[in-house]
Order: sequence, then C-alpha cells, then structure tokens
Amino acid sequence: MSTYQSSNEKIRLVNIKKNFGSMNIIRDVSFYANDNEFISLLGPSGSGKSTIFNIISGLLIQDAGEIIIDGKVSEGRRKEVSYMHQKDLLLPWKNIIDNITLPLIIKGKSKKEARYQVLSHIETFGLGGFEYKYPFQLSGGMRQRAALLRTYMSSSDIMLLDEPFGALDAITRGKMHNWLLEVTKQLKATIIFITHDIEEAVFLSDRIYVLSDKPAIIKQEIIVDLPKNRTKDIVTSVKFNEIKKNILQTL
Repeated sequence: MSTYQSSNEKIRLVNIKKNFGSMNIIRDVSFYANDNEFISLLGPSGSGKSTIFNIISGLLIQDAGEIIIDGKVSEGRRKEVSYMHQKDLLLPWKNIIDNITLPLIIKGKSKKEARYQVLSHIETFGLGGFEYKYPFQLSGGMRQRAALLRTYMSSSDIMLLDEPFGALDAITRGKMHNWLLEVTKQLKATIIFITHDIEEAVFLSDRIYVLSDKPAIIKQEIIVDLPKNRTKDIVTSVKFNEIKKNILQTL
C-alpha cells in the first residue's frame, strides 16, 4: 500500500485522469494538502474543478491515478471527506439546528446527542440565537455559515468547499472571507477551496494551485507568503498584488 514521506501531509492526488465519453476533462492532476492547511484550486469556469472534488469525495471514480489520505491509498466513498456546494442546500422544513445535525443523525446518533454536539459549535460559527430559526429567516451569509457547520459535522478532517460564497453580494462576501479566516483557526481541518476569483484565493489561502482550462492540468503552485492574520487592507499591499500578478500571468 502506497505511503508518502511527510508526516504532516493529509491528502495527495497522484496523476488523476478523468474522461466523460470521448471528452477528456482531467488530463493529469497531482497536488497535496497538509494538516490544517487552506488550499485553493483556481481556474476558469468549466476547467474540471468540481469534477476533481467529486473524485476526492468518491462520488466519481477516476480513470487513472491515486488518492492517498493519511498515508494510505483511498478508494470509494471517503468518510474523512465532507463536501459543501455553492448552494447551501438547507432543507426549508427543518430549523437550522436540525439541518446541521443531519450528518450525525445519518451516522446513527440520537437527535438529543446530535443536537448537543452541534450546540457546542454554534457560537464558533456565529449562529448563536439562530439555531431554532428556519432557513428563510436567515440572510444568505448566515445560511452559508449553517451549511459550513453542517459540512464540518459531516467530517472535520478534509473539507471541500466549492465556491461557497459565489452567490453572495460583494459586501457580504468580504465579511464572510474575514469570518472564515477566523473560524479556520479553530476548526483544525484541511480545507480545499474552489474559486475562479483570484483575489478571494489569495486572501484566504496558504497555497494555490492554478488549473488550466479543460482538459485540466496544474499549471503552477503558488505559495501565498502573507501573514496568517489578514485584514481586508492587505489586498492593497505590494506582496498581495505581486502574487495576484503572478497568477494573472499564469492563467
């Protein structure tokens, strides 16, 4: 069984390939993410980013290549991986706490036990006072917080976030960026984030993988050498804009 060298490495994709019929979607993609690292996959729309997520989660099977988690080749559906789509997918007939407890209920926990576990994270995710509201009573940003907590309850090891802020207005999106950076300090999870927004990727990430248009390959790995404590004014800094320029030249 394959292993890797670094004890800090959480997940590695090795030479992943995927076709749909005669269409080559992913030509050859390899990358890794360490424990508690925030990685972004940045590329144009239709470049195969969501297909990569579907393969990591086990919803799709790759045609070639390996996925290695915690030093072992992983196959099939992966309990270590949770997946949050762009839409929050909250059930309108359930209140927020019962939406969030769904993954725990599916795993066999009682409603009481699941609620107790979720309530211990409600304040961290900024949902205090909203746990018994219904989705229609929450703003778009608050719904995304609830969806992110549900994703975390599903699995806190590796979280796949597929453009979770794409549908939000610019002001709310900026607030969510700042909030997510603060929350990730407490989550202790490996996060892989899909976006086609360069500034979003630079602001949030430790490292960025720039994808080509399909068939997808990794064009470049970008190390985001910025302070961990980031405020919105960092987007005007020289270093931030150097990284942004490097990405623009790569795309």
